[in-house]
Amino acid sequence: MAESWSSDAGESVYRSRDSVKNLKIRVRIQRITSTTVFSQKIQEQAAEQREKGLIELSTFNTQASSAGGRPDDEEDVTVGWQEKLFSQFELDLFRTEAACQSPLDRQYHNEILQLEKSGTRKNHRIFTYTDYDRYTNLEEHCHSVTTPEMHTPTFLAERMSNVRRRRQERRIAEGSISKSRLITWDPSEEFVKNSHVINTPVQTMHIMGDLGPYGKLGQRENEYVLCTLRVDSNGVITVKPDFNSCKGPYRLETEGEKQELWSYVVENVSLSMSREEQDREQRVHKDLYIRHKEYLNSLVGQDFEMPPPGILRLLVNGEIVSAQGYEYDNLYIHYFFELPNNWSSQPFQQLSGVTQTCSTRSLGRENVAYFSYPFSCEAYFRKEDESEGSDPQWPVLYFKVLSLDSWQRYRTEGYGYLVIPATPGCHTLTCATWRPVQSGTVAELRRFFIGGSPELEDISYTRVPGTFKGERLSRFGFCSESTGSVTFKLHCIQHSRAFIDANALRKRRRSVLDRLGGFSQQSSIYNVLDAFQKARRRMQEARESLPQDLLNSTASA
Repeated sequence: MAESWSSDAGESVYRSRDSVKNLKIRVRIQRITSTTVFSQKIQEQAAEQREKGLIELSTFNTQASSAGGRPDDEEDVTVGWQEKLFSQFELDLFRTEAACQSPLDRQYHNEILQLEKSGTRKNHRIFTYTDYDRYTNLEEHCHSVTTPEMHTPTFLAERMSNVRRRRQERRIAEGSISKSRLITWDPSEEFVKNSHVINTPVQTMHIMGDLGPYGKLGQRENEYVLCTLRVDSNGVITVKPDFNSCKGPYRLETEGEKQELWSYVVENVSLSMSREEQDREQRVHKDLYIRHKEYLNSLVGQDFEMPPPGILRLLVNGEIVSAQGYEYDNLYIHYFFELPNNWSSQPFQQLSGVTQTCSTRSLGRENVAYFSYPFSCEAYFRKEDESEGSDPQWPVLYFKVLSLDSWQRYRTEGYGYLVIPATPGCHTLTCATWRPVQSGTVAELRRFFIGGSPELEDISYTRVPGTFKGERLSRFGFCSESTGSVTFKLHCIQHSRAFIDANALRKRRRSVLDRLGGFSQQSSIYNVLDAFQKARRRMQEARESLPQDLLNSTASA
């Protein structure tokens, strides 16, 4: 029989959309006593002797019948979720009203009196501890993660043991969190209990067994956990040990001077839903989802947000990915957007920013600083002149790379700019930078020891300044030095009513916005034509590599 026992006593996790009150667990325990094993062994040996005609079995049959199991050596009970089955200890304790201290104890007192009056008690050894009993609280409080003999709980374990993760009735109302106070500097103990742990409501139930000797039931040291069930608010059911669906019974050996061996089986006997009930439940869920979808649509609305007619809306969600190739460490970047003529933005739109200070790390021969700094910009274009050859100027992102030393002194490491791409989509761009220098060694010594370096009064001088009105911009005599590079990742979105009107009416793209809408389609057409030209060249090369006689025979045929 030992070979058929199940040694896997680990927990299993199930998920159910049905109500947990329909859960039914069947537990069957049986005592495997030493006398029973001895009588079985005697019968086997006596059977062998009887076949040889050497011994009579009347004596051993009498002993075997007298050594049979007692009525309480085996018990079979079906338990529902959070169904209370009293142990012998609880019957003796709550039978007297003087021992009741809480409303739950008085409720148990009344139920025990009704059980004794009706005589309908169905259990003797198997009983339960529900989610409201003291044992569940003490078991969670004293539960240890490790299993050493001399276990000392840590400070964190002691504090977390006081926090109840079950039956959390607190509900945070919408808008109740103060956005101006995201950090609580003097948290109270109640605030810590309610806010600093995972607040998943969990209910627990223990199926126990009183494995004491015959006639001595009701002693706490003889109580053993047969099965533990936990159910959270998401419908996740944890069972430890797992159900004995295709496995043998579990083995449980008692402690003390008289060690006894018990076997028990845990089965799921919940009633399964009929086909009609399943179809009805699916229809209810479908109707619920449809109503929820309609409710969300009513909140969002059917009208898609559109800019006014004749307006191009540009949204740029970008990221400063990294900077590499600079002389000093601890880099940060200062950037701002310049909007050309006919471009505007909202008054609350932030067009400039500064990244965090980032240390560099060696990557090959270069020192790279990974910023991963996100930024966004939203601008609007309105063209007054609709002449045929006037294409819009796109916004420009100017940036300056600086370094910071241990004395909080900064140095200019490089200037650069980036023109926002005219085509929508995702773009990864790397921009080279340069910095102005002064001739001589004194400037470099000043830069190294006391910080500071030549700077541009107008950062737009890295390109063509917006205030420049001449035909040629001369930089003769301006000394500069190439430094490193900065990598940007841009996600550009162009939004205009003219894009939809042009596609719907299939009209010729006359206005500036119409031409902008055609950029993405033109780029896709160019890609197709380029692929066609490459395929044509490969066919010509393959034709030229064929033998001449084969070509002549093909042509004559």
